[in-house]
Amino acid sequence: MTEPTIKNISGARVELQFSVSPEEAQPYIDQAAKDLQSNKPIKGFRPGKAPFDAIKAEFGEMRIWETALERIVRAKYVHALLEKKIESIGSPEIQVDQLVPGQDIRFTVRAPIMPSADRIADYDKIIVKKEIPSIDVTAVDNAVRELQKMRRKEVIADIPATKESMVEINMEMKKDGVIIEDGTANKYRVYLSEPHYIPGFTEQLVGMKRGEEKTFDLELPKEHYNKSLAGKPIAFTIKVNDVYELALPEVDTAFAEELGFTTVALLREKIEENMRDEAKQRAEESAEIELLETLIKGSSFSEIPELLVNEEVRRMFNELTQSAEAQGMNVTDYFSQLKKTPDEIKLDMVPRALDRIKTAVLIRAIGKKEGIDVTDEELDTEVDRILEATKEPDLRERVSSPDYRDYLATQMKNHKTIELLREKTIELTSK
Repeated sequence: MTEPTIKNISGARVELQFSVSPEEAQPYIDQAAKDLQSNKPIKGFRPGKAPFDAIKAEFGEMRIWETALERIVRAKYVHALLEKKIESIGSPEIQVDQLVPGQDIRFTVRAPIMPSADRIADYDKIIVKKEIPSIDVTAVDNAVRELQKMRRKEVIADIPATKESMVEINMEMKKDGVIIEDGTANKYRVYLSEPHYIPGFTEQLVGMKRGEEKTFDLELPKEHYNKSLAGKPIAFTIKVNDVYELALPEVDTAFAEELGFTTVALLREKIEENMRDEAKQRAEESAEIELLETLIKGSSFSEIPELLVNEEVRRMFNELTQSAEAQGMNVTDYFSQLKKTPDEIKLDMVPRALDRIKTAVLIRAIGKKEGIDVTDEELDTEVDRILEATKEPDLRERVSSPDYRDYLATQMKNHKTIELLREKTIELTSK
């Protein structure tokens, strides 16, 4: 068999030029002839049993060779990729250079290839040092205070509202005497100590009583999602339905017991423990990000295919829109707040997409260098764990598929590689 000519070309692609002799192509041509006659039987012959000359006379020799070409291209291309250990991605571009019955078949295949780490930064020494912040009494006190707020009681009180009150109001917002879009609200609850309202809004409600009405003007923030109203004065008409005092529970044994602890001291100990764990986790995550950024800067990579960059940008853009929707935001309004079009946002994502791709390539290269692997037993255990956690038939079927096992094996290798890097390169100390 004639070896293909292989060379790297621009755009992070590989080009393979094949030449297949008629003798090499003959088995594929014979099979193509049978397929043609099976799909459209020739009169006088059973499907698939007609001799080659009868099939050639019926369909034409060129039709047979064209039918055989797809199998020839696929077989020769896949064989070359495996033999030469070329990692192509996406769909290849195929160019037929010569297809003449009785002569060599010549074709060229061009395909994007996976990028590689040409040089890996030295990671056999401590690169990142991080201090885990200490947890003091004030931090625990604040956490207890938040727990109190979560269990506070809202009690109607016939008193003027204070900065510590919650008021329930009916509200209208008008511009030039016309109610704006989404400019009415009934039984709207306003916590006067919280800072996320329109500047000056809660201050106008302090001192108001049940049944009292008030009209006042405020400017909407310049970054308001409705650009036609941003920075413009709006007339607010408010009627107070009720004023509520926010009564915090006492931090006593009963309070601790409601949270599953026998004493306040045990509750505080658990809060401090959780806060220490969270502080350590944040330090680890920060150190890992710094480590990977440092390793990427100290490594060099082959050219990254545009296909991969576009796919990563698409994934990042979907993550952004899903996050906005999860927070109850209208995606179009969100883009307006950013003052950018979707295409501009995607363009801004390209540098980060490149870093994410380099990170994946680097982790993979280090894992290969260190001989990190996942055993069948480890993989089976993880698949069983996932299956036990889900009851959805479609998801269970997907988890059991060979493709998912390959994906899971890759994820587990990456996790092992990152754990090894943490051990070698990150040093955490406590204050």
